[in-house]
Amino acid sequence: MDVLERIKDQVESNPVIIYMKGTPQMPMCGFSSRAAEALKSAGVEFAYVNVLMDQEVFENLPRFANWPTFPQIYINGELVGGCDITLELAERGELQKMMQEAAASKAEG
Repeated sequence: MDVLERIKDQVESNPVIIYMKGTPQMPMCGFSSRAAEALKSAGVEFAYVNVLMDQEVFENLPRFANWPTFPQIYINGELVGGCDITLELAERGELQKMMQEAAASKAEG
């Protein structure tokens, strides 16, 4: 499977997924750490891909959504953005709602 197809499959099959440096339990950069913490604080399960352990994804994800940096957060198959946008959504109380709706729609579908 082509790496872009693999990314597309991951994004579409997980209601919420973060592509990050490291893991939510062991982040390897501050931006990934803050974004993962925001997702965890929403209380909704999410998937993750450690881009440091998957060189193909690390090299090609920026092309996938035309977003050059990590982390990248996708909800309901759509790129939400990176760390700053995720933190803003969390502060406004929108992140949890978006994640809950994505999880509910996935459960129904």
